[in-house]
Amino acid sequence: MKRRVRIVHWLTLCLFCILAAAACSARDGGSKDPATVFSIAAVTNLPRPWAMTFLPDGRLLVTAKKGQLLLVTQDGASSEVSGVPAVDYGGQGGLGDVVLHPDFASNAVVYLSYAEAGDSGTRGAAVARATLDLTPGGERLSELSVIWRQVPKVAGRGHFGHRLAFSADGHLFISSGERQKFDPAQDMAMNLGKILRLQEDGSIPADNPFVADGGVTAQIWTLGHRNPLGLAFDAAGRLWNHEMGPRGGDELNLVERGENYGYPIVSNGNHYSGRNIPDHHTRAEFNAPEVWWSPVISPAGFIIYSGERFPAWQGNGFIGGLSSRSLVRIVFDGTQAREAERFAFSARIREVEQGPAGAIWLLEDGEDGRLLKLLPKP
Repeated sequence: MKRRVRIVHWLTLCLFCILAAAACSARDGGSKDPATVFSIAAVTNLPRPWAMTFLPDGRLLVTAKKGQLLLVTQDGASSEVSGVPAVDYGGQGGLGDVVLHPDFASNAVVYLSYAEAGDSGTRGAAVARATLDLTPGGERLSELSVIWRQVPKVAGRGHFGHRLAFSADGHLFISSGERQKFDPAQDMAMNLGKILRLQEDGSIPADNPFVADGGVTAQIWTLGHRNPLGLAFDAAGRLWNHEMGPRGGDELNLVERGENYGYPIVSNGNHYSGRNIPDHHTRAEFNAPEVWWSPVISPAGFIIYSGERFPAWQGNGFIGGLSSRSLVRIVFDGTQAREAERFAFSARIREVEQGPAGAIWLLEDGEDGRLLKLLPKP
């Protein structure tokens, strides 16, 4: 298993830091006007949208954080899907991701993530699967069952993570934030601060790296994550994730079986209190990010593009930026990655998705967030 050993020689480290700081400064000053590259259509406005996915017929399922699942046409008409589980809305919590089962065309199964209330003011993320009935005027979820929960539920309303992605071989990957509790990211008796790998029904694959340990430990694919808010597979089947760092140190990681990404022991950012966290290069046993940002971009939403409308960008990643109000383009070279350019928007970008015809779709964050469709500029 590859270990990315960071710079240990003092002079080389200083040079690296100088170059990295210069690169960050250049990016901050070099954001592009998206109108110079994209034809941008505002399709509709939605109430606190969080995630979206496309159905085979071209319509979208969009989650609204307060607990609504919306069926939206490409011209902006929408209807609400009933049968959504009760969500614990507040802070960063609410209805989260939505993805289709790999065999959705034959089984109509969808997956939802959401914040779920527990006892005595606790809460945690959960994932449910259900059958989607699209009968006009009666759109609903049925046969809903919860297949995964964060363990344990804790107080607070931050760092749920709960992004979902299916691998080509049909395994369900779930990102689980450390719930702003720090140490659970390294605690193998908890599934907080981890990326999990399950079967499509929530059972545990026999070849998971820690399956012999049983319990929630058997779910774990990787550990040492903070607040992972993006999961995407590239064309070679490699899994990538991005996550919000603390004060500085947002990350893009290559997710490798059984590896430890170091949080909260290492990070390229520091605690919000100002207390130092050792950088990744100080501890070679932890996997370091392929890309990191300081100042942060506050990443949210993630695709690796495969469409025909932007042929020069096939295989590139696109990450939405919240605090940076941007769309960030990533170039991959095998197991390496770099930021290529950044497009400045007027609002926080919560979600990025590729449409069935190759357009890039965005959701703005907020109470009345816009659904945007990006096509090449004529």
